[in-house]
Amino acid sequence: MRQLIRGHWQLACLTLVVVLLWQSPAVYPLRLLTVFLHELSHAAATLLTGGEVVSLSVNAQEGGMVVSRGGNRFVTLTAGYLGSLLIGAALFLIALRTRWDRKVLGLLGALMLLVAALHVREAFALGFTLATGALMLGAARYLSLPINDLILRVIGLTSMIYAPLDIYSDTISRSYLRSDARMLAEEFGGPTVLWGGIWLIISLGVIALTLRYGLGRNSNITLRGPTLFRR
Repeated sequence: MRQLIRGHWQLACLTLVVVLLWQSPAVYPLRLLTVFLHELSHAAATLLTGGEVVSLSVNAQEGGMVVSRGGNRFVTLTAGYLGSLLIGAALFLIALRTRWDRKVLGLLGALMLLVAALHVREAFALGFTLATGALMLGAARYLSLPINDLILRVIGLTSMIYAPLDIYSDTISRSYLRSDARMLAEEFGGPTVLWGGIWLIISLGVIALTLRYGLGRNSNITLRGPTLFRR
């Protein structure tokens, strides 16, 4: 236990901070980003199954919507919660296990700008997507590797925390909502809570596997000398 704490104390503190500040304005942009990743997953699933994305939007109330034509409905409806979770897990693993942090953060920023140009029309969503994408590109270009690593960890952690909480809230606790699971139940049968329960089990399994195989012996970021700006 002592070795576990010593090897992962930074990650434990980061998780605690995110959880304690979950409903605060400090984490609000991260929650919005997770909603964007949820909608991005719907859009990606639509395109990959032969459909067309008309528009993508997020709003100030932490809701979002993708308007699309065609595509596989089962895949696209399932992709929202689980897709954002997998994106978060991938970013988290990249931060922990590689040195690709700058490249990946820069690619994510460029992707957000591309999505904004192609599919985002509403003012709030457009402002958020453009600003966040630009900040990611700026961080990738000017900030140090440890800072980029920290940013990816925060995004990944937030997405992994948000997914099961959102699944439980939207599909089990408030199964009457017009959620992805409710639409899946209407179109393919079964109760909303069944689909929500399946997604919840999958999400917890993905998080457990991510932590089991991603953490290693030591996940702490090594800080040597000035670490804020790129050298």
